[in-house]
Amino acid sequence: MKTYLPARFRVRRDDERCIRCRVCERQCGFDVHHYDEEDDSLYCDDEKCVACHRCVVFCPTGALTVEKNPLSYRENYSWRPEAIEDLMKQAETGGILLTGMGNDKPYPIYWDKLLLNASQVTNPSIDPLREPMELRTYLGRKPDRIDLAAGNIGRWTRRAPQVAIETPIMFSAISYGAISLNVQESLARAATEYGTFFNTGEGGLHKSLYKYSDNAIVQVASGRFGVHQEYLDAARVVEIKIGQGAKPGIGGHLPGEKVSAEVAATRMIPRGTDALSPAPHHDIYSIEDLSQLIYALKEATNYTKPISVKIAAVHNSAAIASGIVRAGADIVAIDGIRGATGAAPKIIRDNVGIPIELAIAAVDSRLRAEGIRNQASLVAAGGVRNSADVIKAIALGADAVYIGSAALIAMGCHVCQACYTGRCSWGIATTDDYLMKRINPNIASRRLTNLLRGWSLEIKEMLGGMGINALESLRGNRHHLRGVGLSDTELEILGVRMAGS
Repeated sequence: MKTYLPARFRVRRDDERCIRCRVCERQCGFDVHHYDEEDDSLYCDDEKCVACHRCVVFCPTGALTVEKNPLSYRENYSWRPEAIEDLMKQAETGGILLTGMGNDKPYPIYWDKLLLNASQVTNPSIDPLREPMELRTYLGRKPDRIDLAAGNIGRWTRRAPQVAIETPIMFSAISYGAISLNVQESLARAATEYGTFFNTGEGGLHKSLYKYSDNAIVQVASGRFGVHQEYLDAARVVEIKIGQGAKPGIGGHLPGEKVSAEVAATRMIPRGTDALSPAPHHDIYSIEDLSQLIYALKEATNYTKPISVKIAAVHNSAAIASGIVRAGADIVAIDGIRGATGAAPKIIRDNVGIPIELAIAAVDSRLRAEGIRNQASLVAAGGVRNSADVIKAIALGADAVYIGSAALIAMGCHVCQACYTGRCSWGIATTDDYLMKRINPNIASRRLTNLLRGWSLEIKEMLGGMGINALESLRGNRHHLRGVGLSDTELEILGVRMAGS
């Protein structure tokens, strides 16, 4: 069938600069570039280009550019080009349209409508270069009270297991298979070096990564991929995945072409078969059922590890989180509508869920009102782009954040949103042996630790500017936030006041 779809991008080659080295041909994972020996020329198949920019970056003479196809449609607000092309694509394939990465629709980004307070004369600021600044964060259930005995404060207080992170930033759940082993190793190395955590996602933990288990969060998802006793024993935290921001209410899908022999062995499934996670856990249909699984995992790990529950941000997240805490979870992770994914139905990613800023504020307020905020830590995820987003999330009520897209971009991702194809030219969202070698864990982990260090330094600077020397003093302290361009309802949900008030 002839496609009616125009090419989304055009590759432009400056023939005067091109030296026919064919680097572009070797670097492109989508077979856009082709060399013709007869006329000693390179040609481009624009229809295959996803604008990943790999060829542009690695062209030694700067002969290549990628531009958006200037094809124009008659102006029609209801039938914009994206809507027309999506319809054409479905008319040709008869299937669900898949996409990768996070939501790219122009929903409000509340981080950009929140401003931080700063100290001036009456409450002097603190210089983080000369004064101690505490970013260490403890995740897990805190005691309801501290008992005093024989002059030793808290010595006899019964405490649930806690884990410490040296910065309030962790790497989000990204499963082996969705990303290459080299990428997951890079995340593990960086987490270990900086004193934080990486999350295995629902794909199990490869045997070569068990040496990083002190900094691992392992997931138990509906498909139970790779879940066994050794896997649970290796973790510092066990996370039950109920949902994720890119596809609330539906299950996961790793295409069979990405299930290599190593991925299959780690997930404990046949090679080359689609890895399908059902939408619900088939043993969880109520908070009571969830409580049973939390109890089972605590029993299986001898009550030595915090149990986390990850949900997508939806309209009743606050009520759900309350139930999760009362079910015995030590950590609640909430993933907003801008959370990324390796593969999701485009229609779900773009239309289901709510922003993480609103969800985390609502959850923190609900748990405080019920007097149970101390019983679980809150982790915010989905669209955290920089250190300012991190500190605003903490002021709204989070204990820490997960970052996924930001970490992948630090390693080279150009957000071309073609992760589901498994042909990632940057060697990130692929299990292809040739492509995955493009991520060198030594280099990638260094880039990730640089990112964590840079953000942590910026967080200290912002804390100092607010006259705060410990992250604990900012957590849920919304007096340090002011809103700009927000409605009264939005300000009420966020729990912040308008700038100038």
